[in-house]
Amino acid sequence: MNARETVLGRVRDALALAPRPAVTVPRDYRRGRELPDADRLALLVDRLVDYKARVRTCTGAETSATLAELLTDLGARRVGVPSGLDRAWLAAWTGELVEDRPDAPAPSLADLDAVVTASAVTCAETGTIFLDGSPDQGRRALTLVPDVHVCVVDLSQVTAGIPEALERLTPERPTTLVSGPSATSDIELERVEGVHGPRTLVVVIRTDH
Repeated sequence: MNARETVLGRVRDALALAPRPAVTVPRDYRRGRELPDADRLALLVDRLVDYKARVRTCTGAETSATLAELLTDLGARRVGVPSGLDRAWLAAWTGELVEDRPDAPAPSLADLDAVVTASAVTCAETGTIFLDGSPDQGRRALTLVPDVHVCVVDLSQVTAGIPEALERLTPERPTTLVSGPSATSDIELERVEGVHGPRTLVVVIRTDH
C-alpha cells in the first residue's frame, strides 16, 4: 500500500466513525422581485451591450424579418438550427438551413456560418441567458462550436434576478449559461474572443409573442 492509499484509507475510516450532524442549508435566497417590462428590457440590453453582445428588439410578428436581416448582415449562408426551433422564425431567410442531428460530429459544426436557437430563461440583472438543451435550443455543442450564435429571447422569459431565473429551470436538464460572446483574458490580460465558444453573440429580444 502506497502513501496515497494509506491517507485515503484513514480518511474513509474517520468519516465512517464521525457522527453525521443534521445540517440544514438555508435556502432563503432573495426572490420574488418584479420589474416592469420596460425596466427589465432596458436592464438586460444594458448588460448585454456591456458584454459586447449585439442586441436587436422586435415584436413576435417581426421575428422572421429581423432574423433574415441579421443573418444577411452577418454574411451567413449555412445556418444550423436545433430540431425543435420554430421554422416560422426563419421563413424570410433564403439561405441554407442545416438541422442538427445528435450523431453529427461536433467538429462538423464548425462549417456552419451561424446557429439560431431559442432560450430557456434570461436574467436581466446579470445579462445571462440560460440554455437547457430543450428541442428549440439543441445540444450544447451546437451553441459552442459555430462562430456566431443568434439567440432569440422572449421578454416574458426575462427575470429580474438570478434566484427568479433558477426557479424556472429544471435541475435535471443540462444548463449552459451565456453572458456575452466567449472571451478570456488569461494571457497577458489581453481580451481574446472566441476561445471557448462563439466569437459573436447576437440576441434578438421579442417584446411580445
